[in-house]
Amino acid sequence: MTLDAFRPQVAGVLDLLVRVALFLRVTPNLLSALSFFLALAGGLLYAAGSILGGLVCVAANSVFDAVDGALARAMGQQGPRGDFLDHAIDRYADIFIITGVFAGGFASWQIGVFALTGVLMASYLGTQAQAVGVGRYYGGLLGRADRLVLLMAASVLDIVVGAPVWGMPFLGWTLVVFGVLGHFTALQRFLWVWQRV
Repeated sequence: MTLDAFRPQVAGVLDLLVRVALFLRVTPNLLSALSFFLALAGGLLYAAGSILGGLVCVAANSVFDAVDGALARAMGQQGPRGDFLDHAIDRYADIFIITGVFAGGFASWQIGVFALTGVLMASYLGTQAQAVGVGRYYGGLLGRADRLVLLMAASVLDIVVGAPVWGMPFLGWTLVVFGVLGHFTALQRFLWVWQRV
């Protein structure tokens, strides 16, 4: 299910955005910083009940997050520091956005914690694989690109449909999916690494 496999299909769009960034003399770290603040703003807007505002910020965060690494490679500036910064920002983005959704009343705090722990554990185990010497592993059912697309789709559905489904908005059900598939992905990654150490 992971959308990361479709990166080659969007390579043309990504290349165009990189060329625009190069023309504007934007640095990869600036894009990373912008993605951080957009995630924070998105979380705050969801928490305030603004689905449209949250959606716009999450969409912009997705774009900047995709472009910063590609821009670093194009400029020959990729390295461990930028990689470390990117992963730290991504985890904070997950925390800001998911917390914003359940703080905004779209799901209970219990569902929010379930989603947050699933997402963070899946991400942690993907990078922890490198720490034990088998290299990073981002396989499994639910990747970051999947989460962002699901979150944006749920936001659109809540704006267009408006009515809850079985007592909960689409954004709330999305957090349920994040929790279930996040923990399942964490298990997949754990088993993959366990068999190789």
